[in-house]
Amino acid sequence: MPEAPKSIRYPADIPEDHRKALDFIEEVTANAGDVQRRVLTEILTQNAPAEYLQRHGLPARAAPDIDSFKRLIPLVGYEDLQPDILRIANGDNSPILSGRPISEFLTSSGTSGGERKLMPTIADELDRRSHLYSLLMPVMNRYVPGLDKGKGMYLLFVKSEWRTPGGLVARPVLTSYYKSRHFRARPFDPYNAYTSPNESILCPDSYQSMYTQLLCGLILRNDVLRVGAVFASGFIRAIKFLEKHWPRLCRDIRSGKLDEEISDRAVREAVKRILRPDSDLADAIEAECGKKSWQGIIPRLWPNTKYIDVIVTGTMSQYIPTLEFYGDGLPLTCTMYASSECYFGLNLNPMCKPSEVAYTLIPTMGYFEFLPIKRNNPNGCAEFDQRDLIDLVDLKLGHEYELVVTTYAGLYRYRVGDVLRVVGFKNKAPQFSFVRRKNVALSIDSDKTDEVELHAAVTNAVHHLAPFGASLVEYTSYADTASIPGHYVLFWELRAGGTAVPPSVFEDCCLTVEEGLNSVYRQGRVCDKSIGPLEIRLVEEGTFDKLMDFALSRGASINQYKAPRCVRPGPAVELLNGRVQSKFFSPKCPKWTPGSKQWSKEI
Repeated sequence: MPEAPKSIRYPADIPEDHRKALDFIEEVTANAGDVQRRVLTEILTQNAPAEYLQRHGLPARAAPDIDSFKRLIPLVGYEDLQPDILRIANGDNSPILSGRPISEFLTSSGTSGGERKLMPTIADELDRRSHLYSLLMPVMNRYVPGLDKGKGMYLLFVKSEWRTPGGLVARPVLTSYYKSRHFRARPFDPYNAYTSPNESILCPDSYQSMYTQLLCGLILRNDVLRVGAVFASGFIRAIKFLEKHWPRLCRDIRSGKLDEEISDRAVREAVKRILRPDSDLADAIEAECGKKSWQGIIPRLWPNTKYIDVIVTGTMSQYIPTLEFYGDGLPLTCTMYASSECYFGLNLNPMCKPSEVAYTLIPTMGYFEFLPIKRNNPNGCAEFDQRDLIDLVDLKLGHEYELVVTTYAGLYRYRVGDVLRVVGFKNKAPQFSFVRRKNVALSIDSDKTDEVELHAAVTNAVHHLAPFGASLVEYTSYADTASIPGHYVLFWELRAGGTAVPPSVFEDCCLTVEEGLNSVYRQGRVCDKSIGPLEIRLVEEGTFDKLMDFALSRGASINQYKAPRCVRPGPAVELLNGRVQSKFFSPKCPKWTPGSKQWSKEI
């Protein structure tokens, strides 16, 4: 029999919908095992006609057989599903993966063969995602009361989308949500009031969208109780945009007239509704932005702000020092864990330190299983199969696991690629810290570049050196976020040839590396402007010997040592930077078009 929710003492003035949301969290975590079995039963019932399940020997039955599912359905990655996904993308409407029609594709920030992965989704997945969003403020309101008395300045953006040959839209998961009726036609909620008008959020021109969202945030500065974006990198990019354009924004506020460069008619009409001449406000903003240091600029410009809401786990943790500089003591909250494949869960203690963030998977979102990460095989589970999978309620405290998900939309035992560590429990549901994304060497924004891809791009680039007799001795890489936008850095140690290599050749090398990286990286460079030009730093002869000596002094085994393909901020980067002889940057953006190699019709 399901357990009743624990008796929670709520404040007398807590909204009824918040009470129901918190009771829901208590109930599903207290009965996590039963909820997970129900979810899997629902998925198998709904998707019983799916060719994929029948292909693997799971017959379509009125009563789904969970034991047969666990015995027959294999553990898979994207490449295993790609032929079926391409059939759907090319117009096959038969029930291949799902018993319900595929409504669109969500483009993953991960890549396959250099192109974005296409994740199938169905219409009612938007209901599940919206429900998870509805849990955020009830949780936050327990820690920061009064958030209904003001607004959130959230900088939200849509990205490019395209149609597959079969006519299905392919776009990032957040673009899908922002363009849905769930977001555009959402009823007024004082806990989720934003300074940005929908028209600015939905504007496809990133400059006009950023400019007007910041302008509205400044006009309503005294109403702002929280600020944020999805990723830490995006929020910092907005602050850098403000640092560059604040004189123009102040001019608009002083005159009450929107800059003529903002040409989107809907955006102009939306901004006009709140833009009025206000010289006092313009003076106040100028006084803060004109100071030499921008330390604490967020509470200086938005004095009632209580916290900064951004993702700071995983690769986004590299931005924490910059956020702390701009926030000057404001808490950094990390509220939600989600991906294109599935929305997963929440941080039930959102005001904790970034290093203490733990996510509770909400067991109604999908069916979750886990592969144990073995110490002698930290990166891979290549020899694992479905027999090694562990259910959500059977995980052990302190152990690390790779997340595997089965979704209503037709992913079955799909390896997401995230490595999680169990750090506690909410009732019977484990709570996880995010350890890492498997096989990711470099990341600045939503890009993810692995070592194999990086090595192939470098190998191709060094061909430019051959006519001069030069060759690459060794290399490593580094995601440099000291400047905004951040950029990839390659440290190269060369063996000189008989002829000096001109600077233009090294610039060609930079561009060739970029051309060899995946479409998510190239979109960040070309369209989103979230990644800066790639840089090659040439280091002195013998530098990588010094790097090895340093590793050995820290306990590395000389028999097992190999030069790292990626280094993190710290002593290794300091050693490499101390031996740099010259620097070169990519002279232009690499080629990029929306879509994939199969199709690129933007809409």
